[in-house]
Amino acid sequence: MKTKISLLISLFCLAILTKSFAQEKEIPKLQNPFTVQYLKKNLRKSHLRLVLNSTTEKNLRKKLKTDPVVQNMYKAIQLNAAEVLTKPFLERKLEGRRLLGVSREMLWRMNMLGMVYRIEKEPKVLARINEEVVAVCNFSDWNPSHFLDVAEISMAVSLALDWTAGKLPKSTIELAKNALIEKGIKPSWPESGENPGWAYGTNNWNQVCNGGMIAASIAVAEKAPELAAKTIHRALDGMTHALVEYGPDGVYPEGSTYWSYGTRFSVTTAAMLESAFGTDFGIADYPAFKKSAIFRSLSVAPSGWYFNYSDCGDKRSENGDVALAWFAVKTGNKEFFEKDRFLMPVEKMGKLSRLAGAGLVWIAQYEEKDDIKMPTAWKGEGANPIFIFKSDKSDPHQFYLAGKGGKGANNHGNMDAGTFVFELNGVRWVVDPGNQNYNTLEQTGFDLWGRCQTCERWTLLTKNNFGHSTISVNNQLHVVDGQATLTNFKDGQNPEASFDLTPAFGTLLKSAQRQFIKDTPTSIVVEDNIEISEKTKLVTWQLMTTADVEIVPGGAILNQDGKKLKLENLSHPGLNISIVSLYPAPLKLDRQIEGLKRLEIRIPAWTIEGGKTKIKVRLSGV
Repeated sequence: MKTKISLLISLFCLAILTKSFAQEKEIPKLQNPFTVQYLKKNLRKSHLRLVLNSTTEKNLRKKLKTDPVVQNMYKAIQLNAAEVLTKPFLERKLEGRRLLGVSREMLWRMNMLGMVYRIEKEPKVLARINEEVVAVCNFSDWNPSHFLDVAEISMAVSLALDWTAGKLPKSTIELAKNALIEKGIKPSWPESGENPGWAYGTNNWNQVCNGGMIAASIAVAEKAPELAAKTIHRALDGMTHALVEYGPDGVYPEGSTYWSYGTRFSVTTAAMLESAFGTDFGIADYPAFKKSAIFRSLSVAPSGWYFNYSDCGDKRSENGDVALAWFAVKTGNKEFFEKDRFLMPVEKMGKLSRLAGAGLVWIAQYEEKDDIKMPTAWKGEGANPIFIFKSDKSDPHQFYLAGKGGKGANNHGNMDAGTFVFELNGVRWVVDPGNQNYNTLEQTGFDLWGRCQTCERWTLLTKNNFGHSTISVNNQLHVVDGQATLTNFKDGQNPEASFDLTPAFGTLLKSAQRQFIKDTPTSIVVEDNIEISEKTKLVTWQLMTTADVEIVPGGAILNQDGKKLKLENLSHPGLNISIVSLYPAPLKLDRQIEGLKRLEIRIPAWTIEGGKTKIKVRLSGV
């Protein structure tokens, strides 16, 4: 009997190990030769090492004489650097639990001042860099309890050391290197001996923190080679767990603004490794990573608003996207190089991206190889599957439709499976309530980050299904772990996309299938095939809008900015549309969006014959 039990236990353990190994095998690895010996042999012997090196700097100086885009962006950086000179020095002041605002400000300052110093070699700029570095390196710590803060300030100090190339006072160089070791890298190695959660995590923390630690490690490589080598080794192993999330098609699960955050640090990390070691160890060619530039480009609607799902911001910056410029360099694709935005009058650019100094290097490297037209119908699968139907730039109707699956338990996720946004004629008719300020919520003691079924996060309109254009059943929350998948996609003149929403409802429905169809250049059809269960009491179809709404027989007319959109209830014309005003929003802590309202079609289960129903709604320009 004992032998049988032992055999069963052994087989069970082997199965677990085999499964774990199989899962690990699914994550492609980066090249990772890092040992102390490799570091000492292959690290570029002299500065510059971080993004800039002798080759890239020579190219940048050449382009500053000939390329109007590079010239204009450099003028904008000069203007930003002049602004830094008027500001007080940074202090260790937390906002809530974060020092992140200070860290980001330091990264911006070093990008602006550092790049101007590289080109001009002005003593007053060098002096200001010195004072900035001394100020932050004398902080008691860089707030390791919120490690994003440490990562960004570590990158800032590392760039300052590298781009001044030994011209800072020896005392400052020593102070900065000691700070990078004691306040940057060492806190990334917990006393428990375990890796911090971000090191092998799947979200933007992985990209930012590992990137910051790589920068710091390169900066202190001669002073602490063993620490530097093991930190870079961990980072290259760990980064794959975030990079794999772009697969299989380039969708960033956390939305477009978080693409900007995480991806900017990943491309900066790739550029630093390439400049310091002559290779990025496979980051640029990681599966689906380059595809994500298509996702980023298509996520911007004609209005300038994002498809702002998850905790994504509302609108893109008017300035050119420096992260996309890196992809333009790697692909030669003109679509990723926002030339017109880089040529904006410098006084209109305002405060640049905090990595715009590095971005200038990529802008100078760009050479057009392909003018690849963006698809007008595109889908991306993965943790948060989406589709986007977007008309050509020449289309006067400016058609844009984007929808998604996924689940609430995703990183920065909402209970928004099945939701969509829709624009036509320059108006966003169907909206997503977007994100809201984290610190404001946290200061009240609100548990924003718990993702259990009953967690407080789901009381917010921006996070739960009642604030999204989807289906709700029995006025209940979606199932937080119920993953909605993309089941069908067809491109062409009348593209289609379908999602299986069934897992979002658990036992409240037997089945829920949602289909989107672009049936004409100015209209869409949203079709839901529902099979109820014995627990179904009420099925509610929802649409979020800020337009004025007039109820008419068989539907409604939406009015906004002098334009109109017709909503036709094709399947249940006898049911009136209900309007639920959400301004002011239900909770004091909710985001307040002027004019926000939820349009509803409510279908009681007792009216559904044979246990199945189809909800079919058409939205069309008037």
